[in-house]
Amino acid sequence: MSGLYIHIPFCKRICAYCDFFKCADLRSMPAVTEAMHLELEEENRFIGDRQLQSIYFGGGTPSLLEPDELQRFIDRTARLFDTSRLKEITVEVNPDDINAEYITVLRHTAVNRISIGIQSFDERLLRLMNRRHTDLQAEEAVRAIQEAGYGNVTADLIFGIDGFADERLESDIERLLGLGVQHISAYHLTIEPDTRFGRMAARGEFRAVDEEQSEHEFRLIHDRLAAAGFEHYEVSNYARAGYRSLHNSSYWTGAEYLGIGPGAHSYNGSVRRWCEQPTSEYVHARKYGEEHLDDTDRYNEFVMTSLRRVEGVGIAEMAERFGAEHAETFTRRARELEGYGVVVEGGRVRIPPEKMLVSDAVISELFEMK
Repeated sequence: MSGLYIHIPFCKRICAYCDFFKCADLRSMPAVTEAMHLELEEENRFIGDRQLQSIYFGGGTPSLLEPDELQRFIDRTARLFDTSRLKEITVEVNPDDINAEYITVLRHTAVNRISIGIQSFDERLLRLMNRRHTDLQAEEAVRAIQEAGYGNVTADLIFGIDGFADERLESDIERLLGLGVQHISAYHLTIEPDTRFGRMAARGEFRAVDEEQSEHEFRLIHDRLAAAGFEHYEVSNYARAGYRSLHNSSYWTGAEYLGIGPGAHSYNGSVRRWCEQPTSEYVHARKYGEEHLDDTDRYNEFVMTSLRRVEGVGIAEMAERFGAEHAETFTRRARELEGYGVVVEGGRVRIPPEKMLVSDAVISELFEMK
């Protein structure tokens, strides 16, 4: 089954860490939204798998759209795809966009999962990140979402920010656990050049935390959430039983997906494609960049995404996809890395969740070179 990603690229304010495609000029939002409907009509055949499992409204800030506009996308999708087995429709929201009226109307749409971008409850850190909401707004937004009847709520946290002690992170985790959400995504800050943090770092006003602190904070989050009953099922994602993200999981298992909107990416099993022009140009004509994946690309991507998940690589699945010789070579090389945290047992190769943060170097040792 496949997935549909709908990218709403608009934001009232640009966060200091954000490297996603976005636009702060909301005046063009109606025109861009209409162009996105046209793109969905014209490009839906890019993926061959017509049976959708999930729809994900990401951004940017999807909660800037009224609920009836979100439902309009869902209705159009149902006319273009087989949605008989559609299980998950997620909308990302900002805490300060959520009020009782908005969430009540949203509850009458087909949206059944809410992703709320909290990032932190620390007021000083929220200001540093240029977030729009306060800590109390975040709590009130989650409560309003739950009171409206949503029982599948995920929240984002950011860690690995220089100058903020463990107590801040521990407090963030405790407050989030107290809200009773079903899923938590904990992302390590990456300082990207074309962001406010990136420009601050270039001037010597901001810096990345060192590797030791990164590992310490990652392990702190893992230990605390695991103790609270969350499954650490992917390097940045934790879920209570039955609440894994179906949409994000499809990315990690190689499923096809269609991306709609400026900056959105698509994948059909052999071609990765992205819409690459600014919103002002997108309204008039779409332009795409493409990457054609060869067998080595697909093999390496399978290794990378699989080892970032708790299940790891199934040797039988690898043999079926890429041949017995690849599977045998991979298993042999994985055994050579057991001293670095790689586990080979039960027909699978995996990296324990608590060691996933530092897994990239190990994973690259298992890649096939061109």
